[in-house]
Amino acid sequence: MNVLLEHVLVCFALREEARPFEEWAGHRPHLRVLLTGMGAVKAHRAVQAALSAVPPAVVLSCGFAGGLDPALARGDVVFAADPGFGWRDRLLAAGAKPARFHCAERIAATAAEKRQLRESTGADAVEMESAAIAAECRRRGVPCATVRVISDAAGEDLPVDFNRFLGPDHRLALLRLLGAALRQPGLLRALLELRRTTREVAQRLAAVLAAVTAADWPSAPPSPRS
Repeated sequence: MNVLLEHVLVCFALREEARPFEEWAGHRPHLRVLLTGMGAVKAHRAVQAALSAVPPAVVLSCGFAGGLDPALARGDVVFAADPGFGWRDRLLAAGAKPARFHCAERIAATAAEKRQLRESTGADAVEMESAAIAAECRRRGVPCATVRVISDAAGEDLPVDFNRFLGPDHRLALLRLLGAALRQPGLLRALLELRRTTREVAQRLAAVLAAVTAADWPSAPPSPRS
């Protein structure tokens, strides 16, 4: 196998989402991790450049997602893929559940927002990058799947509306967020708890991705390019 030409490109928006999988994937030459940044524009730009530079055999769009389906719990791993995607059985065997995603332009911060999205879209989970990544992969005939972990369930509010601390480029203004947390001790505790739970769900996602990408590579590649 030529690992430069036959590899899996695993995309995450943020380092916090990617870190556990990166640590596992570090010495496996068939795996490449790409940090795209938050939002569809950044994700499209990053994936477009990566596909042009060294075309992968398959792309996985990964990270956190907010739950819209009340049946999904924090830590559940959910996925969506085009018909014929060759690793569906691997995903199911690893414990991932089929789901419909809604790609949003902003973070769904409250249970009320998530309930409204569920009613208006029929989606099971919400995130901000995968539609752009999947569209670019389809354009180039590269098999792609979205594989995400539920970081906050449908009935949960986030401790703060993170949209208030995002710049136009979807970068988080950490100093502003820290200032707000220092003025509200309860918020600081809630953010520390969120950090703990997101680390846990990132590890759960990494375990599923490891099971999917390690098995018999490259004997069962995804569906061929069009």
